[in-house]
Amino acid sequence: MQGGKGLGLNIFVHVFGCRSSLCEGEYIAGALASIGASITETLTDSLNAAVIVTCSVTQEAERKCRQLVRRVRRSLGSDGVLAVCGCWSQGLDSESARGLGIDILAGSRGKSLVPEAVMRMLKTGRSFIDLRTQDIFAQSEWEELSIESPVMHSRAFMKIQDGCNHFCSYCIIPYMRGRPVSRPRENILAEIRRLIANGCREVVFTGIHLGIYGQDRSDSLAGLIREVSRIEGLERLRLGSLEPFCLSDDLLEALSECSAFCPHLHLPLQSGDDGVLSSMRRGYSSGDFVRACENARNFLGEDLHISSDILVGFPGESDEAFRNTLDVMRRAGLGRVHVFPYSQRRGTTAANMPGQIPHEVKISRTSLAISLGRELYDSYVRRFVGCEVEILIEAGNKGHTRHYVEALCEGVSNEIVKAKVIGVSDGRFECLRRS
Repeated sequence: MQGGKGLGLNIFVHVFGCRSSLCEGEYIAGALASIGASITETLTDSLNAAVIVTCSVTQEAERKCRQLVRRVRRSLGSDGVLAVCGCWSQGLDSESARGLGIDILAGSRGKSLVPEAVMRMLKTGRSFIDLRTQDIFAQSEWEELSIESPVMHSRAFMKIQDGCNHFCSYCIIPYMRGRPVSRPRENILAEIRRLIANGCREVVFTGIHLGIYGQDRSDSLAGLIREVSRIEGLERLRLGSLEPFCLSDDLLEALSECSAFCPHLHLPLQSGDDGVLSSMRRGYSSGDFVRACENARNFLGEDLHISSDILVGFPGESDEAFRNTLDVMRRAGLGRVHVFPYSQRRGTTAANMPGQIPHEVKISRTSLAISLGRELYDSYVRRFVGCEVEILIEAGNKGHTRHYVEALCEGVSNEIVKAKVIGVSDGRFECLRRS
């Protein structure tokens, strides 16, 4: 919880979805805190307002958003102001929003208007305001969202790119986020300097399609990284998810030259079968993915942690195709893996594809992929036993190493400590702090 003094306002902020949504939630929380509100992530009976940043990546995500909206509306009572923004609310019709008790409705854009709208409505009384851009594809300008220091997390999530033009056959997000747009480089550099001045030690670049940063403004992610590497005082830099085909030699070279870059990449595989990858419209083959991992390690070292996403049970996925995925997970030397069973998403091409996989088959394959993922991650983290690592303490003696492995070690929040890895439990380092 964080906030200013004087207003006596308690505002609940909850974020669903990706790291870009986390960044957007941080902006809203920070803007409200800066004008005197107390921000909480706990739902209580003493709230004046609530802001929910929503997700639309799956039908289940949408169900959870709707469920929380109803729960929050009941908790707020008749006077509390409820603002909802993000991907799910981008596609929500106004009548349904009113029926759910939503007061302020913003979509994928327009989040910068939410804090002021909440404060104004708290003064004037509840009404209904729709801040959305109806034609999301008509938006080509960057919506500036910046923070002075993190409110809800110890590290600073910084969204530098939005939108996607890839249109994977299973994904609804391009229809919710619109065309790719990039944040101006000078704004990114200025915010990093402000964050450092306010004691922030780690910055995480996020985006909906992060790897194509700058293509709309004669810039590139590699060029940005080189500029960031010259900023004094930045101790840690991480990247959000990157598509494998965006991992160019130029970008890898820039990362290898940046001392602040933490050696962890998240490269979503989704499937290790070429036929399934083609149906998904992913834009690479299984061999391309393995070569991308090998090339990344050539630039960034053999201890580079490569995490990934796996989507099992995609329409037409045979037993052999699934085995191919398990094989590529091994060949690529993946670390932490997030495994999801495919679910039909209305509005996507894949939802109407033939060969939909039975639920019980998807659950069985998900279990097998999770089991292999745990085995691979355990093998990766055990290489560090007996080694000295550097940990950024986040809360409760927990933190992460530069390789993005969770660690338990004595320390205080936002402190960087050096410690020896003395064991591994549930994929987490047990560490002894160096004096």
